Amino acid sequence: MSTKSLTFVSYSGSCWAMLNAFTSNQVEHKQQVKPEHIPASKQQGSKERPHTHWWRRVINGMQSGELRGLFNPESVFLSTHGGGAGNNWASGHSQAAAAREDILDMLDREARDADSLQGFLFTHSIAGGTGSGMGSLLLELLADHFPKALVHAYSVFPHKSDDVVVEPYNSVLTLKRLKHHAHGVTVLDNLALDALAAAQLAGGGGEAPTVAHMNGLVAAAMAAATAPLRFPGATYSSIAELLGQLVPAPNAHFLSASIAPVAAAARASSVSDVLRRLLLPRSRLASQPSATAAAATGRQLGALAILQGDAPAADVREAVRQARAARSLTFAASRPHNTLQVLVATGSPYVPPPHRVSGLLLSNSSAMRHVFDRTLSTYDLLMQRKPFVAEYCKFPMFYSGEGRHRIPDLAEFDDSREELAALSATYRAFEAPPAEE
Repeated sequence: MSTKSLTFVSYSGSCWAMLNAFTSNQVEHKQQVKPEHIPASKQQGSKERPHTHWWRRVINGMQSGELRGLFNPESVFLSTHGGGAGNNWASGHSQAAAAREDILDMLDREARDADSLQGFLFTHSIAGGTGSGMGSLLLELLADHFPKALVHAYSVFPHKSDDVVVEPYNSVLTLKRLKHHAHGVTVLDNLALDALAAAQLAGGGGEAPTVAHMNGLVAAAMAAATAPLRFPGATYSSIAELLGQLVPAPNAHFLSASIAPVAAAARASSVSDVLRRLLLPRSRLASQPSATAAAATGRQLGALAILQGDAPAADVREAVRQARAARSLTFAASRPHNTLQVLVATGSPYVPPPHRVSGLLLSNSSAMRHVFDRTLSTYDLLMQRKPFVAEYCKFPMFYSGEGRHRIPDLAEFDDSREELAALSATYRAFEAPPAEE
């Protein structure tokens, strides 16, 4: 069993550092490679000179760090001009399309090395130009060339506090591809990650959260989610089995993730305490934009808790009973027989667990529609003025005709918006209350 990963955003390096420690005691790892902050000069419309070497520094850091032996140099793609996509989805997509054959060669090489390819872990941001545009092209390539392989994406969504003007354009265009070409999407955002990182450091001398701390939280979630695959047990030993518990309908595969405990110095926790923490909104790796707790929780389409550590079966049953009694989760009327599923994953034989009990909750909630509605709202406001649309229309997908007869063609924008509105409606339909309510 093998699960390949495309590592083209910085938190993947943190994830592979953690997975290496969990699965091998042969490679000593004492210091993580620390990714650089994204400079403000990368923002679309900035008057500052773009920092053209940011991506090169990140990738070079991974290749020259202590874990460089994990990465095949032949399977690392780096643009020859090193300038990124300038926060432009169309630029990222077009540049990736131009390198299509090189990228396919890398994908085929990695797939051939897998003993039994299940799928791909896919990490990216949907708001910038490279993660959204190149990411979209990669999703299309994976769907076309590996139709039987599952894709589980970990996607960083923009938050309302983010200030890159064209984020709504990039997000809407990328969400269309995530809807059709991914089988599961774990939603992340920097605001929630920063708050969790601050909680993790609370009482530690006032140290401010860094990108490395935020990357570590995502890496912990990815490591927990893949633990049943790396250390197979009696159940949920494949990506298909995990996602099958959480995705009840086509395209409704956008998931929330929660981890507990967060603080490194947390007191010894019981199974009940960890499960209770997992069900709290503040434990999520993505913010909920709705105003009330009930709307933030929404109605569940599926929920799976993965526990690691000292979790006897009797304690697990009691923790689930307490969660049901507290009505911590409300399931959709169309899923009346669903309940919170709990899996106790086998721990690493090489690394002692940092906590007596720890856990990850993956849930699929109708509340996700608020994220989509917020994206649609900001997109519609932006499209009323169409700032920077002309930058997208420099690329073939967004114009028709040639030469003097070239005219803007925004059909891809319109189609992507319709796809996102339909996705929001799919999730909204699960919010209908049971007849007795």
